[in-house]
Amino acid sequence: MSPRSASVNEELRRRSRERLLQAAVELVSERGYEATTLGDIADRAGSARGLVSYYFPGKRQLVQSAVHRLMHRTLEEALEREPRVEDGRERMARALDAILGLARDRTVLMRQHMAGLLQAEGFVQCPEQQRLAELLRDTVSRHGSPDADTDYPMLRSLLMGAVYAMVLPNLDMPLTPLRAELFRRYRLDWAQGFPPDTEASGGASDGARDTDFSRFFATGRPAPSGPRSADRTEPGGGPKAVDQSK
Repeated sequence: MSPRSASVNEELRRRSRERLLQAAVELVSERGYEATTLGDIADRAGSARGLVSYYFPGKRQLVQSAVHRLMHRTLEEALEREPRVEDGRERMARALDAILGLARDRTVLMRQHMAGLLQAEGFVQCPEQQRLAELLRDTVSRHGSPDADTDYPMLRSLLMGAVYAMVLPNLDMPLTPLRAELFRRYRLDWAQGFPPDTEASGGASDGARDTDFSRFFATGRPAPSGPRSADRTEPGGGPKAVDQSK
């Protein structure tokens, strides 16, 4: 039996990692962070349980990377939505609405994510977090910032504060006043971006929203042909991991 090529192995690794990320956001949205185990995530992804540790040091890092992927792709989708625009003020409005919309529509998931950021490791320096940072920094620059190195962390902090206010239990601040405050700060018109439907701006739990995350995770490409399953083998083509930890 001839070994798989490097390109096939790379595609299998990519798809396995994507499935783990998608499974993580699905399960945390459904059950919460504490009730979700690494074994649950691996089972939902169709992967060997020991394979999770090949990509992620632990559950917190996996979930944070998964949410950063969701945020990055949601932001990207909003910025590239038709009609596509280059105007910096409109792009800033779209960016603000994208992140606030996640807090409204994915309350459980974003609450768990924000709680995780308060852990000792803070931001996980993963590719997903870096892509999100690049998009936000580019948005700040296009908005006209003369010093993106200073203004990008401020935008990030303001968004984090707004998300906390929306997802914190017993506070549950509505989107509309937070959006108004951010739009005033960045000199944006209310009609820019994606103005909220005032009748539906009271927030909703994840279960009341679209639960299909698949478009945010690139797991749908055809699998390369090969003698072994991508999901139950080690990424380099070795035998299935034996780790049965939860």
